[in-house]
Amino acid sequence: MAMNFRSRRTEAPEINLIPFIDVLLVILIFLMLSTTYSRFTELQLTLPTADVQQQRDRPREVLIAVTAEGGYVIGKQALDDRSVAAVAAGLRDAAKAGSDSVVIINADAAAPHQAVVTVMEAARHAGLSQITFATQSSAGKAK
Repeated sequence: MAMNFRSRRTEAPEINLIPFIDVLLVILIFLMLSTTYSRFTELQLTLPTADVQQQRDRPREVLIAVTAEGGYVIGKQALDDRSVAAVAAGLRDAAKAGSDSVVIINADAAAPHQAVVTVMEAARHAGLSQITFATQSSAGKAK
């Protein structure tokens, strides 16, 4: 049996790009027409201003400062006695909203640990359970 080995002429497949380009152009035109651009840059806004001191004067806040030497200042009044009972009495007097008041401790970075713990213990004795610490970011720190 003889096999017939004729060379077949294979034609390279031809890809027609014209319909593909037409579809891409239609999609591009559709996206250009349907896209909306926000126009916030055209608005001229004048934002309200607030006085910082007025904003910080909140009746629920009790500000207590702990100095680097371990002294206490409640509001703007310095305490001579550093005992827990004296600090608790000062916090009780400064808490205008009663037990809903928030104690904000502004402790110096070099303040003794015991001084801050004394403020927390005095707040507990005064019936003030909401305590927070004031900090400043390292970027805004004055050198």
